This record gives sequence, C-alpha cells and structure tokens, in this order.
Amino acid sequence: LAVGLRRSMSRTGLLKTHRLPVPVVVVGNLTVGGTGKTPLVAWLAEELARAGYRPGIVARGYGGRAGHWPQQVRPDSDPAMVGDEAVLLAGKTGCPVAVGPDRVAAARALLEYGNCSMILSDDGLQHYALQRDVEIAVIDGVRRFGNGFCLPAGPLQGVVLQAVIAQD
Repeated sequence: LAVGLRRSMSRTGLLKTHRLPVPVVVVGNLTVGGTGKTPLVAWLAEELARAGYRPGIVARGYGGRAGHWPQQVRPDSDPAMVGDEAVLLAGKTGCPVAVGPDRVAAARALLEYGNCSMILSDDGLQHYALQRDVEIAVIDGVRRFGNGFCLPAGPLQGVVLQAVIAQD
C-alpha cells in the first residue's frame, strides 16, 4: 500500500520528481537479488556505446561506505567505498559511473563530468524522484515470481504492487 501511494504521489506531482536533459533508462528487478540486472545494464551500456551513444551509469553503491555521496566510480575504485557492482560496471563498460542513495544527484554528477548522452540506472524502479523514459523489469528466469508474495513472506519486492496499481 505504501509503495503504491508513493508512486501515485510522484505521478500526480505531490512528490517532486526531476527530469534530466537526456534520456533515462531504469533497469530493475521484481524479485530479490540474482536476476541479472547488473549484467543487463553492462550489456546495454556496451551496445549503446557501440551504436554511438555516450551512456553513463548510476547505481546505489550497495555496500559502499563512502563518507559523502555521490561518488564517481572508476575501475580502480575501492569496492568497500562505492560498492562492488559499481566497480564491476566501471571496469566492464568503460562508461562513466556514479553512485549514491540519491539517484538524481548521482545522475547530475554524471552529466557534469561524464559527457553522457543518456543515463542507465542499475536498480531504481522504486526510486521515483528520477524521472525515466524507459523502465526494464528483469524477472528471475528460474524462480519467476516464487510464491507470489512480497517480502518478507516471499521473494517479490513492493515494486510488483506498483505494476498492479498502475494498471488501475
């Protein structure tokens, strides 16, 4: 209920959202962990770069213990500070990467230093402050939707409720 309410408030303007001057693609998952969203973001970044775009990647920086955010991430960044997935993405794609709990601030940092023509967000379906042009929801190919229940009773995140509410 809370997730659906927050989404509705963002859609109606009661919660502030931010549109960037470049397209934003959010890749997220409906189930907890291990769905392959980070490899998909890496693949998308590589393919977009091959097609002539200049993608930048934003992520939360899970596990990172930096003292201030957002953080720019390079292949030689300390995973303890910025999170291991972000370092992996920077090394694999060669794209500018920025992390932080505030996706808008991370994306703006990318636009300041990265010369990006588009932003890819690794995770963030439930972070509505950053407006998006495309959402890609990745589903676990083996477990699918598990028992059909949201955390803590099952593997689904509250994001699934948003999809149901959005159809109304």
